[in-house]
Amino acid sequence: MDNTKIYKMAFASVYPHYINKAEKKGRTKEEVHTIIQWLTGYDEKALQEQLDNKNDFETFFGQAQLHPNASKITGVICGYRIEEIEEPLMKKIRYLDKLIDELAKGKKMEKILRT
Repeated sequence: MDNTKIYKMAFASVYPHYINKAEKKGRTKEEVHTIIQWLTGYDEKALQEQLDNKNDFETFFGQAQLHPNASKITGVICGYRIEEIEEPLMKKIRYLDKLIDELAKGKKMEKILRT
């Protein structure tokens, strides 16, 4: 599968969808930020810079410091088992998708953040 199109998408173009998905299920923008910051190591300022600069997913995750427990994120998202995704960047994107999905499904934050 050619993932180039996804990798070149601006994170800022997908970000509102993460927020909308969470808020439709009674969760908050702050919780989405907590998840993104936990996964990427970005603080609020660095996350805002990523959004303002309209960095693509390749740059967004290339500049991130992935959380050491990210490998504990498992399961199926978008029809793919995360543990079986070989492409490192796609795996990181799916990690984030999975965490947002868990938030929208009502999981407790401590479970989502693999603490």
